[in-house]
Amino acid sequence: MFKYLHSQACSDEEDAEQEPRLRDTPEDISLEAAANTIAFHPSRDIIAAGDVDGDVYVYSYSCFEGGNKELWSSGHHLKSCREVSFSHDGHKLYTASKDKSIHILNVEEGRLVTRFSKAHNSALNSLLVIDENLFATGDDSGELKVWDLRKGTSIMEAKEHEEYISGMAVDGNKKLLLTTSGDGTMGVFNIKRRRFELLSEPQNGELTAISLMKRGKKVACGSSEGTIYLFNWDGFGATSDRFALKAESIDCMVPVTENIVCTGSTDGVIRAVNILPNRVIGSIGQHVGEPIEQLAQCHTGPFLASCGHDQKVKFWDISSLRSVIVDDYRKKKKSGQLKALSSKAFGSGEDFFADLREVPAVQEDDSVATESDSD
Repeated sequence: MFKYLHSQACSDEEDAEQEPRLRDTPEDISLEAAANTIAFHPSRDIIAAGDVDGDVYVYSYSCFEGGNKELWSSGHHLKSCREVSFSHDGHKLYTASKDKSIHILNVEEGRLVTRFSKAHNSALNSLLVIDENLFATGDDSGELKVWDLRKGTSIMEAKEHEEYISGMAVDGNKKLLLTTSGDGTMGVFNIKRRRFELLSEPQNGELTAISLMKRGKKVACGSSEGTIYLFNWDGFGATSDRFALKAESIDCMVPVTENIVCTGSTDGVIRAVNILPNRVIGSIGQHVGEPIEQLAQCHTGPFLASCGHDQKVKFWDISSLRSVIVDDYRKKKKSGQLKALSSKAFGSGEDFFADLREVPAVQEDDSVATESDSD
């Protein structure tokens, strides 16, 4: 009897050892070169990445240890792949490159479906899928193009920016396309009427990223100066508010709720920031000492992915952010440390996580007043 129990216990231990360990987040994905861009599939546990060598990788991901699998890779681009984006139905993957080309690939096997070889006169820098037929691209010279797959060509072209187009966003009605540029301005284009509307006043530094917040009532733009600039939806000409983070820059940003946006910076830190009232909530994670190129949120919501110069795609648990409520009252700051919001975020090191440059109380009050006036 003892021998039977002992052998049974050993068998149970062996089974436990053989079963993959369940993690809070998928494991890091290591690439052969630094990734510029990542995108989650809209309905499946799949992520795509484009790197500085022009290669595109598509992986399935899982929280089980050893569960990440490379599905396919593509080396069609001759130069750096700067943007990847899935179609809304998840059947196609769009890629834009420094080699001035746009590729559309079949997601199942990575087969090239459509190619625009010389899509722009300058290197492509950004791409946004608008709907099942339309997508927009922006290049290093500031030119914007809107493409219609039914016609196989661009249906709108505009060059209103003086520097590269860094990011794009479209409203829920697919009417207005917003662009951010290295010239410090935000552009507004009416894609239904195919015309340019206006440029905002120039801000300090380059505008590097854009997110729609507060159910589309606010537009948040990141900058190379580490400041988030806010615009009212009906007031694109001038900012309604600004919020300085103690970060070297804001190189990328992604909204994770209507009020909270995650930012990635040259200092390697991913910050969760509440918009109006403006607060740095804490740190989601970090690529230690390496700039972060892009952030993306998975289709089910609990994971944020980031890619940086360390040649890794990292996953972070952001499920706790959905329950965060930021009070209008600004509590006195007790520490220079940035609160760790995930188990993988560093929770110590004041100089590394010191954040949120102290601003006068008047400026903070103005931030809150702006929201009540416009909303």
